[in-house]
Amino acid sequence: MKARVTVMLKNGVLDPQGEAVRHALGTLGFAGVNGVRQGKVIELDLAETDKAKAEADVKAMCEKLLANTVIEGYRVEIL
Repeated sequence: MKARVTVMLKNGVLDPQGEAVRHALGTLGFAGVNGVRQGKVIELDLAETDKAKAEADVKAMCEKLLANTVIEGYRVEIL
């Protein structure tokens, strides 16, 4: 079973990487970009076969390691 975790900074948290990308896009002529939020995608290949258990395990992984839940939110997809 595969899982995909998307981790993004929470709204209101400064995103300097996103701002740098927005600025770079503007200098390349893409003037219509008003904001960029940059995050990360983590794909996991799991041995678990029960979808509910896999989702619970991946959420625990996020809480303990994959996301800094003070400033980041995450979304788990079981594929």
